[in-house]
Amino acid sequence: MPIRRRYPQLPRPVEYAHIGWDLLILIAVVLNLGLLLFDSLYLITPINQAIADLTPAFHAFYEREVHSRFFHIDLFFVGFFVADILLGWTVAVAERRYHRWFFYPFVHWYDVLGCIPLSGFRLLRVLRVVSLLHRLHRLRIINVKHWSIYQFFFKYYDILLEELSDRIALRLLGNVQQQILSSDSLTERVIDRVIMPRKTQLISEIVQRLESTVGEAYQLNRASAMTAIDDLVSRTLRESPEIQRLHRLPMGQTAANAMQASISGVAQRLVDELALGIHSPEFRQLIERTAESGFDSWLTVDEKSNRITELVLYDILEMLKEQVNRQRWKDRYE
Repeated sequence: MPIRRRYPQLPRPVEYAHIGWDLLILIAVVLNLGLLLFDSLYLITPINQAIADLTPAFHAFYEREVHSRFFHIDLFFVGFFVADILLGWTVAVAERRYHRWFFYPFVHWYDVLGCIPLSGFRLLRVLRVVSLLHRLHRLRIINVKHWSIYQFFFKYYDILLEELSDRIALRLLGNVQQQILSSDSLTERVIDRVIMPRKTQLISEIVQRLESTVGEAYQLNRASAMTAIDDLVSRTLRESPEIQRLHRLPMGQTAANAMQASISGVAQRLVDELALGIHSPEFRQLIERTAESGFDSWLTVDEKSNRITELVLYDILEMLKEQVNRQRWKDRYE
């Protein structure tokens, strides 16, 4: 039964009234179903004869007072159930339990059909017990999840549902694999209908991710980059013959050190400017043009690349089939 969404917290006396009426309906349903079951067995000749032989007085009483009036007795229960439906409908409208006032008989279709006094529809009254148990469970009066019968049926229901859904998924994936292998232009159609309409958005996303990645990487490794630049300049100057001759001159060492610091500073400033220039409009336009040209080249396919794409998709679906085909319920219940 759907949870009350508009007014989930009802006054305590109203909740107790709901519970009391639900218990009364549950008793009536159990009595009615028990009577229906016993009368159905009573119609079986061997069972009827056995009751007559064992308890002739009860047999005569039941035949005279109950079986001969069974239809009228059942109509009494039907009237009680109809009153329950009308009362429940009125309460649901008052509590605004559903989106529209006329939803109640459609949600409780089993209650409505169960009121029809025919053998086929009478069996639907069993669903009233399930509905009432669910309502009591929702109100935390009982906890059916701790019942052995619930755990038993839920286990095999879960296994059946998983096996059924796995078979359907395997059939669908197999059909997709066949469509991939039988298609002559799958890659071209994917490019034309999926990728090209979103080309601008994809290029913008590539540029944005490149800017973000390069910027974050530079900020995290700036100190290491500056040290590497300084070491490179120092090693280059030490290995330069001109700088070595400069060291022989008076004040040559001082001039070489000043030159090294100046060149290192210029190189570090240049790298900083390049890193900051990544976020400039000019650099973004350059990256967009480069990405666009590379994007078009990447999308150019021939028969070989088309076949490779199809095989990749086929193998991915085969891997999914292996994953789906694994019976995970064995890990839960063994």
